[in-house]
Amino acid sequence: MDDLANVLDIPAHNDEVRAVWDAYHARQPIRVPMILGINPRYLLLEPAANTLGYDFETYSESPEAMFRAQLEFQRWVRHNLLQDAEMGIPDAWTVYVDFQNYYEAAWFGCPVAYRDGQVPDAVPIHADHPESVMDRGIPDPFSGIMARALEYHGAMAELAQRQTYLDRPITAARPSTGLGTDGPMTVACNLFGAGFVCETLAGDPARMGRLLDFITEATLTRVEAWKRRFDMAFPHDGYGIADDSIALLSPRSYREHILPLHRRLFDRFGTEHGRSIHLCGDATRHFRVIRDELKVSTFDTGYPVDFGSLRQQLGPDVQLFGGPSAPFLVSADPAGVRDATIGVLRSGVMQGGRFVLREGNNLAPGTSRENVAAMYETVRTHGRYEGGGQPCMS
Repeated sequence: MDDLANVLDIPAHNDEVRAVWDAYHARQPIRVPMILGINPRYLLLEPAANTLGYDFETYSESPEAMFRAQLEFQRWVRHNLLQDAEMGIPDAWTVYVDFQNYYEAAWFGCPVAYRDGQVPDAVPIHADHPESVMDRGIPDPFSGIMARALEYHGAMAELAQRQTYLDRPITAARPSTGLGTDGPMTVACNLFGAGFVCETLAGDPARMGRLLDFITEATLTRVEAWKRRFDMAFPHDGYGIADDSIALLSPRSYREHILPLHRRLFDRFGTEHGRSIHLCGDATRHFRVIRDELKVSTFDTGYPVDFGSLRQQLGPDVQLFGGPSAPFLVSADPAGVRDATIGVLRSGVMQGGRFVLREGNNLAPGTSRENVAAMYETVRTHGRYEGGGQPCMS
């Protein structure tokens, strides 16, 4: 059932969305925009949305199933979850190769495990003998799961050429599976286990340094090869990475062991304009050094985050994404969501007009449509700016 299909004035909503984003990008915001970090995980693990009955194994092991599920997912989101994005049927649909967050470890040889009710995960087969990851050198950028990504891309592009969905054309996006990274620290934790990584950084940093250097050099090799294959110029504006597992590190450990690896990635692929980083978890103690040393100007946050303190530390020109935590949005009622959203908006984070509200981070299955609507209606009311980009204290 599509909750919004018959109750939302879709053209009026889409006009408002365009006005909000145009004003935001012009640095003359009229209100805080709201987005949702959401992908087919929500469709596959949310019974109300999963009309296809697919599980993650079905979705991941067949380009045809992936193709169909993504189209159904996009249709469902566009008629059920309010946010500052276009609602209703688009001019065209986009599908893409989706190997979630396991693809990097799988590229390094880890098998993929499918567990009931969970996203797929990579089994850390290098945990007992970490140096085994280096035995065969850097993997070919188009081997293993990366070869599969190319195969899926070709199959999905062929399906897109032959089909329409709800009378709209379909395009297959370039496979981001080969182009991105979850970050060297996070990949190391996936390969060897977080306990080994942290203990070895503390007890034998030279050993861990060799492993991290190998992971980083392999990532640089892969991403460059994929960019060249798809004729993508680099360095380019707007380059971003993630590395959630730096939440495990002290500021000193991050600066000494991981910051230089992040710098290699940013310097290879990004100009200094529009650099971004995604960091779930309690990683805000690293944000100032990331801003100052890596010239990152956009931070996508998770939880816990003190948004007022973060704005004070980083200043008005840094772009921040964040909001009520994803687990809270599952368990709370709409009144609680409203109060939490107001708390974020009144924290001081709106100063400068560089804040985008979202769940922190990645909308979880089990989040009610009513809670999403409560967050959206709250930002429409309490996230407004006066002239000069000053928050309205309504």
